[in-house]
Amino acid sequence: MILPTNHNDRKDRVILVSNRLPVGVRASGDKLEFTHSSGGLATGLKSSHEQGDSLWIGYPGDLKGLTDEMRLELECKFEDMRIVPVHLTAADAARYCQGMSNGVLWPLFHYLLDRIPNHSRDWKSYVKANEHFADVVASKANESDLIWIHDYHLLLLPSLLRKRLPSARIGFFLHIPFPSSDIFQILPWREHVLTGLLGADLIGFHTFGYMHHFAISCLRTLGIEAEIDRIEYDGRTIRLGAYPMGIDAAQFEKIANDPAVIADSKRIRAAHGNAKIILGIDRLDYTKGLPRRLLAVERLLDQRPSLKSKVRFIQLAIPSREDVEEYQRIRADVEQLIGRINGIHATVDGAPIHYIYGSVTREQLVALYMAADVLAVTPLRDGMNLVAKEFVASRADGDGVLVLSEFAGAASELGEALLVNTYDVDGMAAALARALSMPESERRRRMASLRSRVCTRTVHDWANTFLDALGTSREGNAKIATLATVPIAISEITKGLGTHKSLILVLDYDGTLVPFGTSPDLAACDPSLQSLLRRLGQLPATQVHIVSGRTRDGLEAWLGQLPIALHAEHGLWSRVGPAEPWIQNAKPNADWKSRVRPLLQEYLSRVPGCVLEEKSAGFAWHYRGVEPHLGALHAREIRTELVELLAQSPVEVLAGSKVIEIRPTGVNKGIVVRAMVESAGPDALFVAIGDDRTDEDLFAVLPPGSVSFHVGAAPSRAGYRLESPQKVRTLLEQIIAIRSKQQLTVRRDRLAET
Repeated sequence: MILPTNHNDRKDRVILVSNRLPVGVRASGDKLEFTHSSGGLATGLKSSHEQGDSLWIGYPGDLKGLTDEMRLELECKFEDMRIVPVHLTAADAARYCQGMSNGVLWPLFHYLLDRIPNHSRDWKSYVKANEHFADVVASKANESDLIWIHDYHLLLLPSLLRKRLPSARIGFFLHIPFPSSDIFQILPWREHVLTGLLGADLIGFHTFGYMHHFAISCLRTLGIEAEIDRIEYDGRTIRLGAYPMGIDAAQFEKIANDPAVIADSKRIRAAHGNAKIILGIDRLDYTKGLPRRLLAVERLLDQRPSLKSKVRFIQLAIPSREDVEEYQRIRADVEQLIGRINGIHATVDGAPIHYIYGSVTREQLVALYMAADVLAVTPLRDGMNLVAKEFVASRADGDGVLVLSEFAGAASELGEALLVNTYDVDGMAAALARALSMPESERRRRMASLRSRVCTRTVHDWANTFLDALGTSREGNAKIATLATVPIAISEITKGLGTHKSLILVLDYDGTLVPFGTSPDLAACDPSLQSLLRRLGQLPATQVHIVSGRTRDGLEAWLGQLPIALHAEHGLWSRVGPAEPWIQNAKPNADWKSRVRPLLQEYLSRVPGCVLEEKSAGFAWHYRGVEPHLGALHAREIRTELVELLAQSPVEVLAGSKVIEIRPTGVNKGIVVRAMVESAGPDALFVAIGDDRTDEDLFAVLPPGSVSFHVGAAPSRAGYRLESPQKVRTLLEQIIAIRSKQQLTVRRDRLAET
């Protein structure tokens, strides 16, 4: 995490988009009553919203109780606050928010599959609401703004906005966990969610674990492989990042030093005598693990009866979604469990559990943090959990113990806490016992480390770090934006090709002329392609060169009888025409192959679906037929082992499209193209087409004025983009047509002259 810096000179306007606005409104008699959110999101984004003419866009809630005069007044108030409401009908809001967002996505992303309804008819409402958000944002934003979208209610919005504002800088941050790919696969609309998010330039998560889960889901569901923290998609580079959210630590520390708050904390302690206090503070939600925490307290008292009068557990349960039947059941279950435990373990001095259902002020909250000996934060799953950080920031006295679930995102930062498995009731009870008996020196050592981290990684740094990264995202895609990334009219490109006296076509094979097969042998040259290449090769003043990574034998078998030049193994071997001998363009040392072969054969034997292709001076390990996740995993393993094994050898290890290439250093497609350029006449026009990393070497040495095409969505130095091998064939057919027409015109002119 970047330490605090000065971000006040940011010139870009920020457009914040969230499901709910930071301001609530309701009718109070004949007047409007406003309430300002004090949550982490509102606090963290306050400074960004206040900057310049930035806007905050979101759903204002149900306004059906407002008169026409109140609505007009509200519009003026919102405009003054630079707030833009997204109005939804009550029915649409219920289906989109309660039905899909909170009813399906919330439990799924928190791994609580038993909470997902058997049937959900709310997906269409979710799509409709995201579309409506996109219309409102697009009407207010422009492509120079920084658009920052928040949370699981708006997973489709980045892509929808990308269609409306193609060059916009769009960021997305997920405030809840992103689940493992096995869990995410359960979602029927998984492809829509992933492609929706990939409309962003920057996607942020609380932890690297969540980021990894997202990347693996993209691989398993869409077949798109991330390169550490980047994904290439739709001609753009999408950056992934872990941005752990912080709190306004200075504000909590300030409150903790308030004499009135200090006095209140002492009063709380005095009310419980000499008992040590274990504190729990949670929104009443099934993800927070309250029943298991209560069972852990019960287990602690069962195992250590002497603690009954020496420990008090204070549980503050903050009301949440009180109108939802399931949450009403959660409250009833928790309160029933508390009643049972208190009935069994109460003494004449009091009950072990002090339960509060309701909200408290910020000052009362900090007083509770200061009074506690132990804070138990034990959710079943949590994106971050800011309560843990608030406790640490409030302990200006340097004391206190944090017991924290290892399934909370905060655990990745707060390692000095006592980390627990919240599904292990005995383990939690043991951790609580350890926390209660921990020596003061250890308590203070742990808390000092926690405070150092929490107080230097604040919510303001979180927001500014994300916006700084989003602000530079355009630089990463600047080159891509210069490409013809929109579908091109091929006829416009080919018009000028017929005017050149000499045309030199340089074509890759796999992924360019033919689609990839699950194994190399399945990408044979079909009769239609053979006919196309034959007609190209027979055109006057037209040279056709196939420059491929394939072996000589493979190219000869499929293309050997055609009137074209073949270049095998990325230019190591060349053959200028049918029946001509193959010439070796370089003589690399191949002694290293004997060391590499056993490693690749080992993977061949234990990875179902992979194919090993041995060439005269290298290898290609293909994994297109391997299950995507396993293929990517093993490909990384192989690359790591090869780099170490070949550290002192003149060899390159390249990652291609579902293939790992091991080839001699300096042998690449640029070698043969450079030779073509040197021997070509001044009137020759080069047209090059390729699809992967090895073709970038080819594009790099083309002379000025050449025409180059990249096939697919990955970034490239090529000038134009074609969608597929079929589009390549369409382009080549048009070249044949236009040059054939040119030849007919020349012949007619000559006949007319004679």
